[in-house]
Amino acid sequence: MPLVCRPWRLWHRATRFIIGSRKASWRRYILLAAFVVILIIIYLLIESYPRSIMSLVRNHPPESVFRCGGDGGGKVRGPTGNATFHPHLPPPRSPENKLRDDPKVLVFTETQYSKTGKDIANILVANRINYKTEVLGRSLPGLTNLSRGKYGAVIFENFDRYLQLDPWNRELLDKYLKDYSVGMVGFMPVREDTRVGTKMKGLPLYIHTNMALKNVSLNSDNPLLHLTRAGGTIVGPVLNSDWTTFTIEDPTYIPIEWAYPSLTDFSEERQNTVVLDQGQLDGIPRVLFGANLEFWLHRLLFLDALSYLSLGRIPLALDRYILVDIDDIFVARKGIRMTTDDVMALLESQRRLQEMVPGWRFNLGFSGKYYQRGYPEENDGDKMLLDHVEDFWWFGHMWGHTQPHELTQDELEIQMQLNKEFAINHDIPTDSGYSIAPHHSGVYPVHEPLYTAWKKVWNVRVTSSEEYPHLYPARLRRGFIHRNIMVLPRLTCGLFTHTVFIDKYPGGRKVLDDSIHGGELFQSIVYNPISIYMTHLSNYGNDRLALYTFESVVKFVKCWTNLKLQTVPPLQLAEQYFHRFPDEADPIWGNPCADHRHMQIWAKEKSCDQLPKFLVIGPQKTGTTALYTFLAMHPAILANYPSPETFEEVQFFNGKNYYKGIDWYMKFFPVPANSSAKFLFEKSATYFEGDVVPRRVRALLPAAKLVITIISPSKRAYSWYHHMRAHSDHTALLYSFHQVITASDTAPRAVRSLRNKCLVPGMYARHIERWLNHFPSSQINIIDGEELRSDPVYVMNDLQRFLGIQPFYNYTEHLRFDKRKGFFCQVVGEDRTKCLGRGKGRIYPSMNESDVKYLKEFYQPYNIALEKLLTKLDYPVPSWLEEDLQ
Repeated sequence: MPLVCRPWRLWHRATRFIIGSRKASWRRYILLAAFVVILIIIYLLIESYPRSIMSLVRNHPPESVFRCGGDGGGKVRGPTGNATFHPHLPPPRSPENKLRDDPKVLVFTETQYSKTGKDIANILVANRINYKTEVLGRSLPGLTNLSRGKYGAVIFENFDRYLQLDPWNRELLDKYLKDYSVGMVGFMPVREDTRVGTKMKGLPLYIHTNMALKNVSLNSDNPLLHLTRAGGTIVGPVLNSDWTTFTIEDPTYIPIEWAYPSLTDFSEERQNTVVLDQGQLDGIPRVLFGANLEFWLHRLLFLDALSYLSLGRIPLALDRYILVDIDDIFVARKGIRMTTDDVMALLESQRRLQEMVPGWRFNLGFSGKYYQRGYPEENDGDKMLLDHVEDFWWFGHMWGHTQPHELTQDELEIQMQLNKEFAINHDIPTDSGYSIAPHHSGVYPVHEPLYTAWKKVWNVRVTSSEEYPHLYPARLRRGFIHRNIMVLPRLTCGLFTHTVFIDKYPGGRKVLDDSIHGGELFQSIVYNPISIYMTHLSNYGNDRLALYTFESVVKFVKCWTNLKLQTVPPLQLAEQYFHRFPDEADPIWGNPCADHRHMQIWAKEKSCDQLPKFLVIGPQKTGTTALYTFLAMHPAILANYPSPETFEEVQFFNGKNYYKGIDWYMKFFPVPANSSAKFLFEKSATYFEGDVVPRRVRALLPAAKLVITIISPSKRAYSWYHHMRAHSDHTALLYSFHQVITASDTAPRAVRSLRNKCLVPGMYARHIERWLNHFPSSQINIIDGEELRSDPVYVMNDLQRFLGIQPFYNYTEHLRFDKRKGFFCQVVGEDRTKCLGRGKGRIYPSMNESDVKYLKEFYQPYNIALEKLLTKLDYPVPSWLEEDLQ
């Protein structure tokens, strides 16, 4: 039998060879020594120098070779002429300039689901341009408001629909466009039939449809180009083969964009794909696109068209601020960190970018705990970064890169202090006022201990996050200010911790290049005046994809746009942002449980079950306190804990308490373990007339039901005045009711304030309509306050059904009319009742007849609107409203 078939014998001989006799023990030592040497060599090859070995087998990192007007990989060549910048200036103010100061864009779409319509809306939203979408029907929407034009530009997703308007609507729309100096954007539809040289109805144009085109370029000598620059020829075929091209028969029409047919059997003559009608023939300027917005260049021209056609009243600012953060310095795992060569490449790339973008400097975020945790070459890279500490901006992460929402305030302070001590010991600046939380944890949804620790340890004034209000869609990310820390929206550039090598990029290199050359990354710079991009340490080692990406996209932006790029430190960036967008300073707290990603970075001890299921929103002096008391009697309902300042009312959504955050709000409600089967609610009667309150409530409590009580607005106004007198309000004591309600806008501020508090809440229809803009009518219950006073059992039974509360509570056994107080009170014994306090149910002197008449006339239009609204919502008209309308 062969030896290999007898493994026991093979093992025996091998053992004897190694061990041998005592006289041959030297063989054992030699073999053992050789074995140890082999292990050391393997360790050195696998562990100590993986980057050196990898460099022998991997390709050289990609380099940005794009050249505007050249043939360096960007598929762009030869500029078509000297790129000309055309400012779009608004006309001087005059009696004829009757357009509103902040005009919207009116968009006519085929359906609410049409793709081009959605693309238009997405671009408008991303650029913060207000708009209104209309599916064109038998009649046009209102175009003016109090003789002021509402729209600065009109868009037809399908230009044929404009040409086919009936004579009445066509004349009405054309008159508006001419009277208010407004232009039109039109997109040619995709057609099933092919047309060659078909005359366009009413315009000096002939169209050719279903064209396959290539080699697109721009006419540099035209007044439309403002944001867009004629960068050269985009070589190669364009998307789709269903373009429409135009033959111009009038010299007042100017070609904006050209392309050549890609089919060999078609004429090689250059085709017009976008044209400008200057409006000299019929007084209406137009920009017509032969294709939709899938082509990236059309997105730029579309924005320029809106600015041009609105005479600059829809402005396009050209300043763009860009900051690139490099997160996770020292954090990345072995093998994908930066070496000294990578650091040198980073410095050289920064120098090249500074030549194109004034002030460019990379912003490095570090976690000191992981310093010198790589292979020897990578540890040398760590040291080299610190040798060049003055060449970069720096900000602190957490010491251990821990997610802040998992830590207490004390734990957060310890982590931050360790990182700060590391920075001081290595001469890293600590005064940037900027910081980033790992995984954006704790920034939004807000983890209050993070903000407290940031301010205490680092004196943070600026941070950024990709989570507000949601991660997706990215075009909707916005900023806000919380506890004097400015939170800026953070953007991604297509690079993440796992995108290390170009040949391993998800979808292939073409996906990244498409994003750079007119795609998502390019558009994010175009659409956002201020951009902070998130990158990671691993994106600067290995294939150095971040260097390739940003050098390439900056070159492309400068080639095809007139944007003025610059970089400033985070604090200046934040000040610029909120100077441009002051309306974003106030946050809108969303419901964390409505976003799975937010739930992952929200403290585990928090629960949305601690938020109320319904609200009593007022208005004041309509019976809301009695309603609150009756609701609190129900065994399945729990009211909020009282406030030391505002008693039974939390008053969160309408005042300064809102800026304390939802953690503060949730403290007014019991934790779910103690209330799992309870209906939590709060009553704040000041919510009703607040302008911003409906939007805030909708964001945090989208499923909440709302309860409104209303009485005669005249009676409510009179009651409020006497309520203020009873509380010794100086103005109410000094001025009569008549003086208050008839006060003019020139009256003292205190009088005007009291007048508004008396009169404004009674404009019921206006306020209810505002709530209906954010909530469906099925979530709103309107209670007649007089009926609540006279027959509370019926009202409370109906309210229970509306709220869907179980078990059903029999209020007949728990409410009794108290003759002494004059209203229903809670039964607490066979012969005893518990009524509201002394301040409730006051009897006031009768209102003067002149005041009754004045208020009746004042509230007449509001009461008419209320009657129509109640009828529309299928509510009975209260008797007091019928009397007020007589």
